[in-house]
Amino acid sequence: MCGRFVVARATSDLLPSLLENFPALAENYNTAPTNPVATVRERHGERELATPRWGFVPSWYPDLKKRPQPINARIETVPTSGMFRKAFAGARCIVPAQGYYEWQETEHGKQPHYIFEEGAALAMAGVMTAWPDPTKAADAPDRWVLSVAIITRDAHVAPGEVHDRMPACLTPDGYDGWLDPALEPESALALLDAESLEVAHALQHYEVSKDANSVRNNGPQLIEPLR
Repeated sequence: MCGRFVVARATSDLLPSLLENFPALAENYNTAPTNPVATVRERHGERELATPRWGFVPSWYPDLKKRPQPINARIETVPTSGMFRKAFAGARCIVPAQGYYEWQETEHGKQPHYIFEEGAALAMAGVMTAWPDPTKAADAPDRWVLSVAIITRDAHVAPGEVHDRMPACLTPDGYDGWLDPALEPESALALLDAESLEVAHALQHYEVSKDANSVRNNGPQLIEPLR
């Protein structure tokens, strides 16, 4: 799965074909569910940078407190799931990240690992939705609350996998197709499956401090390898 990820100073520079027309992303070395996350989507034929909350709240939920609010969507079911089907068909997006964390159970507790691609950043595939706040006027600019889920796939295709799931990521060649709402869901799924497999083969990981276990901790020291 993907439950925490990193946005660093270098993330924007390492994804030039995705982010070159946008301001540099705000750093967050311990991005967690419910946080606002920088997300690229296509709207009215143009790419735009949005900041949805991480945790999917479909438009038909009665309120923002209803659960579940899934942070991940499985590639195997995202095109057909009642929760995600509409978003997969027409509201696909990309969540930029420097890397992400996964944990292994050890005799000394949960050990975090930082997972990344050397010399690159990750373009994690996502699906976005908008929830209409019934307390706001129909024409209020803040009526629609955006939220996002990150799509995951089987991690056993990655070298030395840490967890059984991993984010499904795109290469630059896949950005246009994935973001195009006109691309049919079956074609989008095939694109993501092939692209994410390619990225998975390039991933590396190492152990980091258990400080990463707490969302209260932040900063570049969290992704330094254990000596």
